[in-house]
Amino acid sequence: MKMSNGQIGRRLLGFAVVFAGIAFGGAAFAELGQPAPWEYKLQEAATPVMENITWFHNFLLWLITAITLFVLVLLILVVVKFNSKTNPVPSKTTHNTLIEVAWTLIPVLILVAVAVPSFRLLFLELDIPKSDLTIKATGKQWYWSYAYPDNGPFEFDSLMAADKMPRLLGVDNEMVVPVNKVVRVQTTGADVIHSFAIPAFGIKIDAVPGRLNETWFKATKVGMFYGQCSELCGKDHAFMPIAIRVVSDQEFAAWVETAKKKFASNPANSFASAAPAAQ
Repeated sequence: MKMSNGQIGRRLLGFAVVFAGIAFGGAAFAELGQPAPWEYKLQEAATPVMENITWFHNFLLWLITAITLFVLVLLILVVVKFNSKTNPVPSKTTHNTLIEVAWTLIPVLILVAVAVPSFRLLFLELDIPKSDLTIKATGKQWYWSYAYPDNGPFEFDSLMAADKMPRLLGVDNEMVVPVNKVVRVQTTGADVIHSFAIPAFGIKIDAVPGRLNETWFKATKVGMFYGQCSELCGKDHAFMPIAIRVVSDQEFAAWVETAKKKFASNPANSFASAAPAAQ
């Protein structure tokens, strides 16, 4: 069956709308601190470190795009202008001082432009500022345990909860931290190597048995943030999520007092009821 020009145009327009919805519609479903359907970019930054990571990622993307297009233009020029049909007698030129200087100097300048923000970002990630709170995260097969040495001798386990959303990310007991505070996270492993990673915070560090590693973050937004163990650690590796709830100072203080009582009364009790309500 033949279609008129109008029908073809409407069908092409429909395909374009569907494609745009697939490519860019992920933002409409995105929620802070967790993956989104059809997500094609980094999660929204919730810490200064992640903001710098996002900037550096975008900077490199534009840089490599410009380099790729430049090389493509050169290849097209070579194919079109310097083929055997257009130039039956090949050039005998063997040296060009300007080109030789350019193809040496320009890559060096590009590497310097990449190295400077790269080193600055590495320093920001590794130089831990004076912390307001320290949390010890211990990776176990296959869940996490959290201790708050600055707030009292209590520790609790955080296991994946099948009845909580988002699927495979919800847990029974979340790590709770105050907003706009520097949190130092010390990690270790109780059995095998795990990895503590929160994409929205820009942190990822191994939890190694017999070794204490540390990183830091400063959450600038209130809400729930999710991550997962990022080191292949056994058969249930995919089922040990990380959930961090960022709350106000007052809510955090109240949570700490409730958590102390819950742990003191019965260590087996769940701390889920101690966590403040979602924002």
